[in-house]
Amino acid sequence: WQDAGDLQMVGIIQEQHPDRARLFMQWKEMGWPILIDSLDLLETTVVPMTLLIDEHGVIRQIQPPRDQLDELRTTFLDVAFEAPETAADSSLPGMSDRAAAAVSAYLWDSSEPDAVVAAFERAVEGDPEHGYTLFRAGVAYRWRYDSDASRPGDFQRAVHYWEQALDVDPNNYIWRRRIQQYGPRLAKPYSFYDWVATARRDITERGGEPSPLVVEPGGAEFAQPQRAFTVDEAAVEPPEMNDRIYRDSGEYVSVEATLVPSAIKPGASTRAHVSFIPVEAIKAHWNNEVDDLIFWVEVPAGWQLDHRAVTVPNPPETVSRETRTVELEIKAPDDASGHYELPGYALYYVCEDVNGICLYRRQDVLLMVEVEVNR
Repeated sequence: WQDAGDLQMVGIIQEQHPDRARLFMQWKEMGWPILIDSLDLLETTVVPMTLLIDEHGVIRQIQPPRDQLDELRTTFLDVAFEAPETAADSSLPGMSDRAAAAVSAYLWDSSEPDAVVAAFERAVEGDPEHGYTLFRAGVAYRWRYDSDASRPGDFQRAVHYWEQALDVDPNNYIWRRRIQQYGPRLAKPYSFYDWVATARRDITERGGEPSPLVVEPGGAEFAQPQRAFTVDEAAVEPPEMNDRIYRDSGEYVSVEATLVPSAIKPGASTRAHVSFIPVEAIKAHWNNEVDDLIFWVEVPAGWQLDHRAVTVPNPPETVSRETRTVELEIKAPDDASGHYELPGYALYYVCEDVNGICLYRRQDVLLMVEVEVNR
């Protein structure tokens, strides 16, 4: 029907990173337009959803039965629908003026990411119990986190708002999937982006140039789901046995730790995202001519880690300034309850300024896990 010009297909995606959908479309050779609804302006709760829209922009049917598609020729395609007597209401359902203003800021003022985030914070103040407003605030924070204007705590705030939105409506498929995207393998329905490497290979083999990605997926986004928590049983000694390495308290490298989800049930798991960011003010950078960054975590009795030590390999460049992130999964015992602080530390080589001193440093990191019996 589309090839014959009788029907125009248009896709709408709720992706946080729409460029990934572009790569998927290129891979599958899908030739119709895709619209971006990262903020979920349609306020949908499940996907996929099919809408039949007539020549006047009126939705005539939602989710047409797949076993009755042949009937659409007579019930939809060949029907000349009458124009509605009154114009359709184009306002967004359930949105306050503040939320609408925040949406406008996100869509039309993307050159000012701080102003966008501030607008969404004001929207949350006006609608603290409105799930879509909370979800959109999380989208804005993650959007800034992925930009050059990233601020400390942006990813944490994104997860915070997504979790608050899900608390408002625990049945919302899109919000739950957004948290699972960055969460532990026990809670994953599938690997979210394991197809990326295959897509790039297939596109290249047929003579194409894969569409570029603004933010490369990795870690939790590639992880495969698990039915049982697995632990790396290899014997690993703590990387520092005698506690003699000088501390970096954030002068050279700042640290952000985000747990997804931030609170779990007894016996459940969470995924820790720990990022190490060279301090721009002193032009700190990594010294890649020596050992890799290594991160070690101690856990109380009964707790489990999928890996005790996680290493970030050095890139081939002699020096670099990239953010380095480690991910690991933590499982609480069945009888856990309350607030837990899991001590960890990283060891790395860091230098100050272009020709400054290079140092071997340790930075202590606390991973704080909330276990809620009634969650």
